[in-house]
Amino acid sequence: MPNLFNTVWDRHTVGTLASGQTQLFIGLHLIHEVTSPQAFEMLRARDLEVMYPQRTFATVDHIIPTDNQARPFADGLAEQMMSAIEKNCDEFGITLFGLDDERQGIVHTVGPEQGLTQPGLTVACGDSHTSTHGAFGAIAFGIGTSQVAHVLATQTLAMNKPQVRRVEVNGDLAAGVFAKDVILYIIRQLGVKGGIGFAYEFAGEVFDRMSMEERMTVCNMSIEGGARCGYVNPDETTIEYLRGRPFVPPGDDFETAAAGWRSLASGPDATYDDEVCFLAGAIEPTVTWGINPAQSVGISEPIPPVSEFPAEEQTGVQEALEYMSLEAGKRIWGQKIDVAFIGSCTNGRISDLREAAKIAEGNHVASGVKAIVVPGSQQILRQAESEGLHEVFQAAGFEWRAAGCSMCLAMNPDKLQGREVCASSSNRNFKGRQGSPTGRTLLMSPAMVAAAAIAGAVTDVREMLSPVSV
Repeated sequence: MPNLFNTVWDRHTVGTLASGQTQLFIGLHLIHEVTSPQAFEMLRARDLEVMYPQRTFATVDHIIPTDNQARPFADGLAEQMMSAIEKNCDEFGITLFGLDDERQGIVHTVGPEQGLTQPGLTVACGDSHTSTHGAFGAIAFGIGTSQVAHVLATQTLAMNKPQVRRVEVNGDLAAGVFAKDVILYIIRQLGVKGGIGFAYEFAGEVFDRMSMEERMTVCNMSIEGGARCGYVNPDETTIEYLRGRPFVPPGDDFETAAAGWRSLASGPDATYDDEVCFLAGAIEPTVTWGINPAQSVGISEPIPPVSEFPAEEQTGVQEALEYMSLEAGKRIWGQKIDVAFIGSCTNGRISDLREAAKIAEGNHVASGVKAIVVPGSQQILRQAESEGLHEVFQAAGFEWRAAGCSMCLAMNPDKLQGREVCASSSNRNFKGRQGSPTGRTLLMSPAMVAAAAIAGAVTDVREMLSPVSV
């Protein structure tokens, strides 16, 4: 029996190319201001039009400042990119969620919010974390700039078909353990290269119980484990999330669409190229200590000795320890931080902000720590403010910002300085990722970031949770 991935792939196959690759039709194409300008210039150079402009949607997120958004931007290159996407979308007839549009936000946040991302679609975007959209039972790929041009011109991609690995997690997550901890644990177990050549199907009791926002966090980081994409089968949680959103069919047409979405899910007899299973009880609040997302530990664990890693990884592990100024055998708990960042396409949604606000409420950011909260979209910002979350954060000493990518990739004014250490809810801890070539990034859940901001050091968020009355 086919799994969802193979079903969707086959339905979107246009043909097989001489190279052996599949020519795959792309149902939804998302673009942003950084990887699209060159793609549009490629079209102009060949006098090409956008084939299906109604299937492409644009937003601005990567380079925009999240404090002062007055135009022109202080950064000349940022202003140039903004002007380019505005011109290109106008010229080629593409819908743009600009700064003056209440739908604006991070590309992988606004697609789901607007109901553009739907089960059974193929989705492409010139951004690594397009895998986020797989939470809806879509198969979604991050692509390069030349591929962005190819999709604009042909609405297709040439791709090698990956194998499918079912990644199952069963049992109950403990209090203080979130979706971010689950995916960091999976990446640690399978490795940053473990998913190469695979699509990941996330399944089991833990994912069945997750909200759509939690599923998006997990799928977002599947690419960090080397997988080409990650997805969760559509179910009633998926359907209820999508109900009533702007771009889904209304009324009876929605029920018809929902029936089709349910039918896509991998059945009990579906086959896979590989299967792995983990227990939820083994997962605790997790923090990265190194320079890739697999280099992590549970908050109560020591950093493993170099000798425990496979021989081919030991040089990289030693490099990471030296870069981070950490020692094997010691815990990450207690590591001082300089910056705390809550946001990104991984963890900038309303549920993330709520969990972080629970920790911030009644507390205050430690002296010397710069802490910022950046909602993933204007819609999330408005929702958070309607709930008073911004007041909670501000009272605790956090900066409350406008929607954007911000410090996740520092392609904007939000950057680390020198050897600063950042507790971050984002998705990558590579050298230089947050703006400083010597800056250090510790990935963790938004609640853990809030706890670190208050303590001034990495700590166990479970010690700050309100006890449950019995």
